[in-house]
Amino acid sequence: MDTLTHTLMGGTIVGLAHIDPSVDPVSAGFITTAVGASLIPDLDTVLKMKNNAVYIKNHRGITHSLPFTVLIWPLTLAVLSSVFFGLPFINMYLWSLFAVSLHVFSDIFNAYGTQALRPFNHTWLQLGFINTIDIPIIVMHILYFILWFSGFNPVTLFIVLYAVMILYYIVRFIYQRYLVNKIKERLPDDEITRVFCLPTIRFNEWRVVVVAEKAYYVGRTFKGQVVFYDRFEKIGPLEGELFEAVKDDKNFISFTFFSSIYRYEIKEISNDTVEVRYIDLRYLKDGHYPFVCIMHLDKDDYEVQSSYTGWVYSETKLQQKLANN
Repeated sequence: MDTLTHTLMGGTIVGLAHIDPSVDPVSAGFITTAVGASLIPDLDTVLKMKNNAVYIKNHRGITHSLPFTVLIWPLTLAVLSSVFFGLPFINMYLWSLFAVSLHVFSDIFNAYGTQALRPFNHTWLQLGFINTIDIPIIVMHILYFILWFSGFNPVTLFIVLYAVMILYYIVRFIYQRYLVNKIKERLPDDEITRVFCLPTIRFNEWRVVVVAEKAYYVGRTFKGQVVFYDRFEKIGPLEGELFEAVKDDKNFISFTFFSSIYRYEIKEISNDTVEVRYIDLRYLKDGHYPFVCIMHLDKDDYEVQSSYTGWVYSETKLQQKLANN
């Protein structure tokens, strides 16, 4: 989820903490710890300062793993809250554990996903039926605080809020399954192997990628109606000298590590330069695929001259970033 949603979730935990007689939930120390615990798994965002390749490969990885969720983050916050605010260690460990776990759990439902089972399983858990920025969820949390500050019991409100959220998640999941069936009905003559149906910030608009035996279909759904914009013939994976040249490039490794569904293009852009472009098909927006990995290679020896991976929303900016790398 986005930073605002995680912050609001931390605030609701402050409300729930009224059940704990050992802490003052509205004290500066407890609020700081609870909200901090709700945000701390995303500390890896600082990796953007290094480069996109490192950030993409590691975001929601080890910082969302079991050792960090269960031990490192809660213990760190419990120690800090005990030392600086005099709060009871055990209680703060349990509240921090709850807040961190809620953060990691909620991220599983996004298309981005997390490596929540790491180190036992490095698979990205990406259920993909709740958008990273989900307006109804944000509104529900804001309503929680309005009602709390109006005099309602924050513990009761917490139970009601998350009961409603569970129902909301179930509805979104069922609606996603409904859309997947409609998408398959649109392509009765294709042997479909996989369907990506991913939410957007608009409640009734979903991104669609269909993997069929011979082609990829990319489109959207609008209020249950399926519209396809692109169809790409499937080709085999990159092989030979070109693959050997790019396989160890840091941007290529990060892109293929994270991307669930992509295609590639090869073209000569000058007499001495070949461009290899990998394109994630999940993020089509206004006719443009913003999440890419692009590599320029010397035409003679296939040495990578420059490369870049990330989200770029215009070709001009993409070429500028590639030149800077």
